Amino acid sequence: MSDVIKTDVLIIGAGPCGLFAAFELGLLDMKAHFIDILDKVGGQCAELYPEKPIYDIPGIPHVSGQGLTDALMEQIKPFHPTFHLGEMVETVEKIGDPLFRCTTDAGKVFECKVVVIAAGGGSFQPKRPPVPGIEAYEGTSVHYAVRKMEAFRDKSVLIVGGGDSALDWTLNLHPLAKRITLLHRRDDFRAAPHSVEQMRALVADGKMDLRLGQVTALAGAEGKLTGATVKGNDNSVSEISCDTMLPFFGLTMKLGPVANWGIALENNLVPVETSAFETNVSGIFAIGDINTYPGKIKLILCGFHEGALMSQKAHRYVYPEKRLVFQYTTSSSSLQKKLGVS
Repeated sequence: MSDVIKTDVLIIGAGPCGLFAAFELGLLDMKAHFIDILDKVGGQCAELYPEKPIYDIPGIPHVSGQGLTDALMEQIKPFHPTFHLGEMVETVEKIGDPLFRCTTDAGKVFECKVVVIAAGGGSFQPKRPPVPGIEAYEGTSVHYAVRKMEAFRDKSVLIVGGGDSALDWTLNLHPLAKRITLLHRRDDFRAAPHSVEQMRALVADGKMDLRLGQVTALAGAEGKLTGATVKGNDNSVSEISCDTMLPFFGLTMKLGPVANWGIALENNLVPVETSAFETNVSGIFAIGDINTYPGKIKLILCGFHEGALMSQKAHRYVYPEKRLVFQYTTSSSSLQKKLGVS
């Protein structure tokens, strides 16, 4: 077992609701660690619509998904939360009253008094391409995320997709890889125009390859990829030599291991009571899109409200001997000091 990481609160999901919860917890002197399966913070806002405007955040006429994420990260800076990205919580075990032990798929072990599930619709899972036998290569030659760029040095990399992730990693891995081939089903990309221009310039200079079509088969033994069969748009069949493949076919949301944590579920959502948004397990809360209760509305602003009330109840578990005195940030000098307000 790895060294145990101890914290007051473990927040599962680093989307807007989870991020704002860290602010509310911080005001009440509770330290938080985050775990998110994505490789960056922001949840759906940052991953699915970073440039799409949001119009219903109170006091902000419009803000992009990435803009909201950036603002929330700036807001929680005074509380120094710790982020563990590219990981998924696999088990949550109650070992005290209150005390939980949580383990991730990366082998990290956490102990905390409060668990906050803020995982949106569940965990984001990469969509697997419809290629026969691809499972045999996953984790060795086929990867759905880039966790360490250095692992791709001197590799012949086949990147499949036409969105921002595919183009970003094409450009970022190009200086490291032996050869990059980008494969997309059509010569039209959903990525940022500047990224597409950079990619086309590399192709024009002969520094990488661009192919149109779809992967229909993989070659190689014992999980070690040696090549891919590609069916072109003109029905031609050709081979691409590669030892690594990065498919970027988007993400899908799944409840994932949450179903095994001993909390009640209702239609793949987590029922909560509405005074603090606590689940049927004392000390485990659920806020944001993953919870359900009578009158529930799936709006970010509602998740903010849920995070505020959750924090009040969480304080009882973290500081059972302390009396909680409610204060306003506009008038409390102690809260302003925590926020670094001069």
